[in-house]
Parts: sequence; structure tokens; C-alpha cells
Amino acid sequence: MPILNRVAELHDEITGWRRHLHTIPEILYDVHKTAAFVAERLKEFGCDEVVTGIGKTGVVGIIKGNLGDGPAIGLRADMDALPLNEITGKPWASTTPNAMHACGHDGHTAMLLGAAKYLAETRKFKGTVAVIFQPAEEGGAGGDAMVKDGMMERFGIATVFGMHNMPGLPVGQFAIRPGPLLAATAEFWIVVKGKGGHAAMPHGTIDPIVIGSQIVTGLQTIASRSADPIESVVVSVTKFHGGDAFNIIPEQVELNGTIRILRKEVGEMAAKRMKEICEGIAAAHGATVEVRVDFNYPVTFNHPDETEFAAGVAKSVAGDPNVNTDVQPVMGGEDFSYMLEARPGAFIFVGNGDTANLHNPAYDFNDEAIPHGVSYWVKLAETQLAA
Repeated sequence: MPILNRVAELHDEITGWRRHLHTIPEILYDVHKTAAFVAERLKEFGCDEVVTGIGKTGVVGIIKGNLGDGPAIGLRADMDALPLNEITGKPWASTTPNAMHACGHDGHTAMLLGAAKYLAETRKFKGTVAVIFQPAEEGGAGGDAMVKDGMMERFGIATVFGMHNMPGLPVGQFAIRPGPLLAATAEFWIVVKGKGGHAAMPHGTIDPIVIGSQIVTGLQTIASRSADPIESVVVSVTKFHGGDAFNIIPEQVELNGTIRILRKEVGEMAAKRMKEICEGIAAAHGATVEVRVDFNYPVTFNHPDETEFAAGVAKSVAGDPNVNTDVQPVMGGEDFSYMLEARPGAFIFVGNGDTANLHNPAYDFNDEAIPHGVSYWVKLAETQLAA
């Protein structure tokens, strides 16, 4: 099945929704305008039920098929933006300072709205389609909030599927794999406490900047020397704060960063080694150190049967050569992982073409991807819920 004719007809309308959403980016759970826009469209489409306020500001639309009773399938999109200032210069650029859709969630939301409109018009399936619009994917665990709010049980969702655009993957192509697809994430805080003093008399101090610098270097050995070379692990220091003057060695410095892994056991090892390295370096210089590691999103783990099914649907839309079923895992995090822990399902990438990368102020979702994403959603629902 290539691009659906009706989806092609809706392309301009869906693009209009996408570009409108791009102008009004909202952060984390504060997606009130976006959620209201989504709820209004779902009501216009004639969804059987539109529920707001799930997981604080999430929206779920329920569409019942005309072919009899059956299970419920969940299709999920994310709605929130990132705290960045946009530099695209597009006519539909963000109108909100320090907020932009730099990850394509505007496109994800628009594509799922397009699928909802199509499915509400046709209803050629048995059972129920639940279209899920989630807040706070970018660090707020909105997927977890919706699951904890009882979404799966309330709507009887048996399987759940997600989709994300991928810059660099050509438009019209898909990529997926069974098992771990995206990494589990953790954040860490390291505070090195030394002894401040005059910068011209360093021998009378315990310099936390020098110690912190050695810690940054030491942490790189977790991936290169502590982890099995076959394992995937990233330890990145992303903040280094300390000092206020040119001629004063400060009392302390603070380091922050992230850990990414594809297996829980590797994360536990990384956290253990981080503490040992920090304490050892600090002790060697007569300083003290505090280390805290908080694990956040779990691994986005695609269930084998549902992955095979999703890949087959993608092939029916794009053709076999345009679906990579063994894509390399990505070390970014994704809180659709919480929904995959609650129900079997799969997460797939759709091509965004030759665009700026995600989380870049020059990024923009490629509207040419819309018909491919919408057709995938429609075919997924109709095939899963076939009479």
C-alpha cells in the first residue's frame, strides 16, 4: 500500500496544523495551548470520546471501528518543545522566546491528528483506536505520568506504538529494530569541595578546579576501560561551574552530566565507577566530593512480535527496500519507554531527510514526511484491528 489517496488530499491541511503548532511551542507539562488545539481537532473529527488532563496535560481521543468489537490499540505522539531560541528564519518560526520545536514533536502531533481524522471518517476496523498526545517527553517523563494516571487500563489499551522523525534518513523510509532501540538515561551531580585562596598562592589551597578537571578526564575511562567494549555506554560531563573572579581559587566546583546505556547492569556499573573515581581523585588531593546519580528514562525496548508487525506495515507503505529492520540503537533517551514497559509495542523512526539534527536551533520538521507517517499510522491501526 503506497501513500493513501485521502492522506495525500489532507497533506496541506496537516501541514497547516504542523506549522501553527510550530509557532506556539510549549515546554514540558505547560502545553495548554497545544493540548487545547489537539482536543478541538479531535472533537471536530467526531471522536467517540476526547479526554484531557491525563498525565496532567495529556489528551486521548477514542475512535471506535464500525466492524464490531475488538481490542484497543494505542498510537502515541509527543507535544512538548525545547528551551532553545530558533534560528531557522521560517515564516512559521517560534513566536515564543527560548522555546522551539527542535525535535519535531509538532510534526508528530500533526501526523497523528491526520491519522485520527482519517480513521474517524472511515472506521474500517473492529475494536478501538486510542490516539495519545503526551506532554513532557523532553525530560519530564510525561509518558510515565500518563501510564501512572491509569491510561492503559481506562481505555483497555492492549498494544501501543510510537514514531519519531530521524534527520539523515531519507523521506519515505523507515527504520526499526527489535530489542533496545534508545538508551536509558541518568543525570549526575558532582560537587568537589576544596580550600579556596589567592590564585597567586596556590600552594595554600586545595584547588577544586584542578581536581574537577582530573575527574572529567577520569570519567572517560568508564567507557574505555571499565565497560566491556561490546557494551554501549556514554558518560558526558556537560556542565562545569566554579569560581567568580580572576584571582581567587574557589572553595568548590560543581560538575553535571549524563549517562546513557542500553542495559541496566551497565548503568549500575557506570554509577559505581563514577563514585570510586571521584572519591579516589578527591582523596589524592585532600579534597572531599559528593556524587549523586539519578536514573531517569528506562531503555526503549521494542517487543519482538510487535516490531515484526510494525516493520511489515512500514514495508506495505514504503516498500521493502525502504525499511531498515536492523537500525543501530540510538543513545538518546525517549520516554515512550514507559509505555513499552506497560504494554507490548514498538517504536519506529520515519525519515526526515537532509535536515539539521534534532535539538539544534536550525532544525525544522520536514513536511514532506507527513503523508508517509500518516499512512503508516492508518495502516497500522487497520491491520492490527482487521475484521
